[in-house]
Amino acid sequence: MTIVLKLGGSVVTEKEAPETVDDAALSQAADDIAETDEAVVVVHGGGSFGHHHAAEYGVSTTAGTTNPAGVSAIHGAMKRLNDAVVTALTEKGVAAVPVHPFSAASRDADGTLDLPTNQVRTLLAEGFVPVLHGDVVAHRSEGATVLSGDELVVELAPAVEADRVGVCSTVPGVLDDDGTVIDRITAFDEVASALGGSDATDVSGGMVGKVKALLSLASTASVFGPEALSAFLAGDTPGTTVDGGKTK
Repeated sequence: MTIVLKLGGSVVTEKEAPETVDDAALSQAADDIAETDEAVVVVHGGGSFGHHHAAEYGVSTTAGTTNPAGVSAIHGAMKRLNDAVVTALTEKGVAAVPVHPFSAASRDADGTLDLPTNQVRTLLAEGFVPVLHGDVVAHRSEGATVLSGDELVVELAPAVEADRVGVCSTVPGVLDDDGTVIDRITAFDEVASALGGSDATDVSGGMVGKVKALLSLASTASVFGPEALSAFLAGDTPGTTVDGGKTK
C-alpha cells in the first residue's frame, strides 16, 4: 500500500513566528510516520518559512516574481524547513530523503503544472520515503510562482498510484459554521459558505485551497488533525472525507 501524506505548514511550524519549527509537533509526527510499514510519500507545507517570504515579495500560486532575491528567499526558506523535516524523520529511523520541486517543476503560461515524478516513484521502489515541499517554480510569463503542497498531493497521488491520501492540518477536519467537523464533502458548493482563508499568512489558499485540490482527485482523501495522524496511518479514516469522484 502507498500513502501520500501532507503535513500542513501550520502543523510543523509556529506559523505566526517567521522561520520557527514546532519541534514538539514535528517530533510527534515523525514518531507516527516511523510506526507505519507502508510506503509513504511525505509532502509538507510552508508554514512560517515559505509563506512569510512569499507574502513579502507578493508571490502566490498565480502572482509571480522575476526578482531573483524573492525566488532565493522563498526557496531557501523551504529548503531549511525541508532539512528540519527530513532530519526529524531520519532521527526516528525513517528512510527520508529530500526532493525539491524547484529543481524540476514548471508552469506553462496558462498555469498548467509540469511535475516530473519518475524520481519519486524510483525512490519509493528503492525503499526511501521521499519528502517534498511547497516551493517556488518557474512559470512562463510570470517568472516564478508558488507551488503549494496541496497541488503536489494532487500530482503525486495518481503518479505513485496512492491507495490513501491524508492531509494533516491543525484542525480535526473541515469545519462547518458551528465548528463541527464535516463528515464528507463531495462538492465544493456544499461547504463554500463555511470555508475561509487561513488566519495566518497563507499564499496558497488555506482550507479553501485544500478542499478544492482534494476534490480534483479521482480518489478519496482524509483531512484530520495531528492527534489523528497515527490512526490514519493505521488504516482509519478520521476527520473529513473529501470525495473527488471515486465513490460517487
